[in-house]
Amino acid sequence: MQKTEFIWFDGKLVPWAEANIHVLTHALHYGSGVFEGIRAYQCSDGTSAVFRLMEHARRLINSAKILRITIPYSAEQIADAILETLKANKLPAGYIRPLSFVAAGEMGVYPGDNPISTIIAVWPWGAYLGPEALENGIRTKVSTFARMHVNTLMSKAKASGNYVNSILAKIEAKEDGYDEAIMLDVNGFVSEATGENIFIVRDGIIKTTPLTSVLDGITRNALITVAQDLGYTLLEQQFTRDELYLADEAFLSGTAAELTPIREVDNRIIGQGKAGPVTKSIQSAFFQAVKGENPRYASWLTKYTV
Repeated sequence: MQKTEFIWFDGKLVPWAEANIHVLTHALHYGSGVFEGIRAYQCSDGTSAVFRLMEHARRLINSAKILRITIPYSAEQIADAILETLKANKLPAGYIRPLSFVAAGEMGVYPGDNPISTIIAVWPWGAYLGPEALENGIRTKVSTFARMHVNTLMSKAKASGNYVNSILAKIEAKEDGYDEAIMLDVNGFVSEATGENIFIVRDGIIKTTPLTSVLDGITRNALITVAQDLGYTLLEQQFTRDELYLADEAFLSGTAAELTPIREVDNRIIGQGKAGPVTKSIQSAFFQAVKGENPRYASWLTKYTV
């Protein structure tokens, strides 16, 4: 990670090295925090823009609501603080990480009246799974770890503690020589990857897991819109592991992953073993959108200057 100069911490910009918390912070012990991953892009005309800023800010507030965390800022204030942080760090493009968490106070599972802290960090970041992955795709395996049941941990909250499930799956996949893990839900249907939603293409029809066991991905939503605008039939429908094996194409979506093709699942080649024509067309249209090259999607971009 490349350090930047400032982190926004509870309403103030502080130097990166001074953005510290106490070792008895509740969230450190119990995972009682919520966060977002957001990208800022340098547009083709030289300007900068945050992708779907308000949607991310609202999802942060909603995640906190599910966890009974009261963030002392509105979505609009969070959005303004994100822009302030980008400008302070003179960052024309990069990754943005807002995090709200239960701070130090009483210890124990019950958070009580512990204060709530909020930080916003930004830094330069390229392709999450590597730049070559956007073209050539990645190798994946179906994890031995299932995505948790919706009444075990709340799947619509982007909660810090939820990601222990993803960490276990990711470590397993990497140690077995794969790039990413595909997780099934407790009923055996394909759910999502460790930090990405999943799409498959078969006979020209696109499928993605419905909002059952998966996070309501903001990039997922954008790709659904783009695919439908391109004229593709897209179904939000459960599918099985063996249907994934038989897909003509498959790809992951997420703020970090953007649109990353899957070339292999469990040592089975998907399609031609690289990004297929449907994947490429959606990927191209998506990158045109985030770079401000298609006015149809201008509302997704919040411009700023550094």
